[in-house]
Amino acid sequence: MKIVFMGTPEFSVAALDALVEAGHEICAVYSQPPRPAGRGKKLRPSPVQARAEELGLPVRHPVSLKGADVQAEFMALEADIAVVVAYGLILPQAVLDAPAHGCLNIHASLLPRWRGAAPIHRAIMAGDAETGVCIMQMEAGLDTGSVLRRASVEIGAEETTGALHDRLAALGAREIVETLARLDALEAVAQPETGVTYAEKIDKAEARVDWIQSASEVDRLIRGLSPFPGAWCEVAGERVKLLGSRLVEGQNEPGTVLGGLRIACGTGAVEITRAQRPGKRAMSADEFLAGFEMPGEVS
Repeated sequence: MKIVFMGTPEFSVAALDALVEAGHEICAVYSQPPRPAGRGKKLRPSPVQARAEELGLPVRHPVSLKGADVQAEFMALEADIAVVVAYGLILPQAVLDAPAHGCLNIHASLLPRWRGAAPIHRAIMAGDAETGVCIMQMEAGLDTGSVLRRASVEIGAEETTGALHDRLAALGAREIVETLARLDALEAVAQPETGVTYAEKIDKAEARVDWIQSASEVDRLIRGLSPFPGAWCEVAGERVKLLGSRLVEGQNEPGTVLGGLRIACGTGAVEITRAQRPGKRAMSADEFLAGFEMPGEVS
């Protein structure tokens, strides 16, 4: 098929690669414009733009799709379909209607649960037992379109957002290839009106650990915010990122260090399995403890 691909972050790259490998013609890649990054604040292309350029694909990065000229350029591509994966810009109705078969979105949740910006983070933070990906027909509403295919996976007891992100990116890539191969035979199923939840964008203000919460809540926060933005607490006056954890036995006043990196919560305890001090690389618990003496409590 003749496809317009629209995506921006690393999550989208696997789908782009899969579509190219499957032999589809990518007539254009749309991605958000390069952003200043690093100490020198040089403009850095998005992961999708960088990969598209490696593949020799034409890239466009308009700041908006609302302009008549931009929409005319999109329509002139005469694409069979558009595949949208975490693009980050709103698609006006004129763009949604332009491809012959409309626009399909790869969404990283089991819709209608976790519509919106941060479905992977929110699934872990909420303690969901499973999640997955949906291939959805796009419409004007926020992730409200009918679903063509869905695939689910269990969330591991110690799985972080980073690890689940990679699994879902690969799953979404496989599902979109299968969807396009069987497009004419698939039935679009409307999302149920019950069970709708919204995955609000992660706010850095959520990231500080409150040890008064239960161990399961603290554990889900740590894993859900790893690797970005990273849950954190103060340890001996330092702001330490907590990037991995597991539930363990133990009980004491919230914030009490029970030995090693085991810390008491409001009920139960967690063990930190991966952490990062300011200006240092992320370390395993053993590496962290080899160069740092833990105090009796954290806050």
